[in-house]
Amino acid sequence: MPSTDTKNAAATAMHLAEYLDAAALKQVPTRNGFGEGLIEAGNRNKNVLAICADLAESTRMEGFKNAHPDQYIEIGVAEQMLVAMAGGLASTGKIPWIASYAMFNPGRSWEQVRTIMALNETNVKIAGAHAGVSVGPDGATHQAIEDIAIMRVIPHMLVCVPCDSIQTKKATIALSEKFGPTYLRFAREKSAVITTDETPFEFGKAQIFRDGGDVAIVACGILVYNALVAADELAREDGIECRVVNNHTIKPMDEPAIVAAARDCGAVVTVEEHQVHAGMGSRVAEILAETHPVPMQFVGVHDRFGQSGDPSELIEYYGMGVSAIKEAVRKVHRRKAGA
Repeated sequence: MPSTDTKNAAATAMHLAEYLDAAALKQVPTRNGFGEGLIEAGNRNKNVLAICADLAESTRMEGFKNAHPDQYIEIGVAEQMLVAMAGGLASTGKIPWIASYAMFNPGRSWEQVRTIMALNETNVKIAGAHAGVSVGPDGATHQAIEDIAIMRVIPHMLVCVPCDSIQTKKATIALSEKFGPTYLRFAREKSAVITTDETPFEFGKAQIFRDGGDVAIVACGILVYNALVAADELAREDGIECRVVNNHTIKPMDEPAIVAAARDCGAVVTVEEHQVHAGMGSRVAEILAETHPVPMQFVGVHDRFGQSGDPSELIEYYGMGVSAIKEAVRKVHRRKAGA
């Protein structure tokens, strides 16, 4: 049975009819939530710093720069030095957030992230902006769809992928108060706001946003919305009732919630705006392989690079839209039934 926390999360998420009506939903970039959360974290603790690689407006560090000018540092386009400087400041008791596009930090600075941040267990926080193919026209060189994989494999690293702007704000504040090397991943494009200020958030605790017993859809990031829409359409069209799990914490993942979803539903579909190889879904599979194996399908990018295009069209093209999620659920449901 769902825990009290997950029941409360489902109850305080947007009402089903509201999140299915896309026109009625607020559309806000998750990066805005990071900017708002960072300002609040700086209000609460003057040791919180923001260090940016010449992308203050894009990463939404600009608001922090204006609110807390004495706690802001602009380093320019030097991502490796961004990590090195933050590591030194963290060793003095500061809590530095460092920001760039995810493709460049952690992408370009991975060795420094591994050695300075993680090996030395420094309290540095990476804000990986513009992640996923939904960055759109910037194209393959700027579309980080391997970043969850390269970060979750590093010892000591915390990894979080919130579902909307409100949850990104909460995650930023929570992670500012939690010690350890951290990666927070978020996007540029506007996306559906599906939680409220009252929706609980606890790092490390997955949330059930829709209950069901036929198939569990375990999703993260902005694609949690697509998972919710797909689940409702499947219920109406096929009578398949899906549990939708907002699996915002990739590392350390909420293993009890994952195992419970597999045990209760008997089949799992993972959904992420990332390569299916070594991403969030791979971690779900690792957990279930050791504890409760069930039929699985993986929705995400399948061993391809991105390309320039409209964000919504790219989500569909790379098989991460509502129709792709529905097909994955139908397929795994047939496997579960032995068809």
